[in-house]
Amino acid sequence: MANLKEVKERINSVSSTQQITKAMKMVAAAKLRRAQDKITQMRPYSQKLSAILNNISSGAEGSTDIIYARERPVSKVLIVAITSDKGLCGAFNSNILKASMLSIQEKYEGKQVTIMPIGKKAFDFFKKKDFPIISDHYQLFEDVSFEPVKKAAEEVMNAFVNGTYDQVQLVYNEFKNVATQLVVQEQFLPIAKLESEEGANQSSQEYIVEPSREYIIKELVPNSLKIQFYKAILDSNASEHGARMTAMSKATDNAAELLKELKLVYNRTRQAAITNEILEIVAGANALEGN
Repeated sequence: MANLKEVKERINSVSSTQQITKAMKMVAAAKLRRAQDKITQMRPYSQKLSAILNNISSGAEGSTDIIYARERPVSKVLIVAITSDKGLCGAFNSNILKASMLSIQEKYEGKQVTIMPIGKKAFDFFKKKDFPIISDHYQLFEDVSFEPVKKAAEEVMNAFVNGTYDQVQLVYNEFKNVATQLVVQEQFLPIAKLESEEGANQSSQEYIVEPSREYIIKELVPNSLKIQFYKAILDSNASEHGARMTAMSKATDNAAELLKELKLVYNRTRQAAITNEILEIVAGANALEGN
């Protein structure tokens, strides 16, 4: 009977856990819808701006008159690692941390690397490492809006212009759908030049620039970079909720399977206990009759 009690307690525990994971799945689904709407509306605008930006920087004189496109020998690197504030979202955070560390060890080996963690998970991970950390913006996900993200982007852009860093890389999860998030390592600064055949065709196109090329460089380029930074945040935010929804859905399904097995064990144990009691009663009755 003690064993029967243990199984019953475990059934109650798993059932409670299943209710929690089911509730978390519903909350993640509601948040995902809002986050998905934001990134799907932002992405076409951001992609078009990036195409124009790359086209301008890939021109004959683009890399010389755009301060954000000037390439220097890479010795000082800033990696912006974008994770979430909370866990329970599968491998969402660990994939970013692994990709960041792999990039440091392989691509930037021997370089002076600084980390800008965005999200508490990245901050908690990198503060235990031996890298300089910019810790002013790791709480951006407390309020996912353009203004706080803009300040973080401006700090990164000014640091690049001042020569504090020679290259800036974003590491984040790109949202594809609820079940799929791709780890992206994207060069933020200097502005990457078009290298593909398609990019070469685009760069050869003649753009009519109004009111002037100087105005475009002064106004459009900084704003485009800020929007690109904001898009990475929105991508990561939507990916987080998608990953959490998937993880909680799997956890709920696993709890249902475990409950099914535990109830079967409980019924078998209970049946065995009842059978033993009947045998004891019959044996006792037979003993009395024998006397």
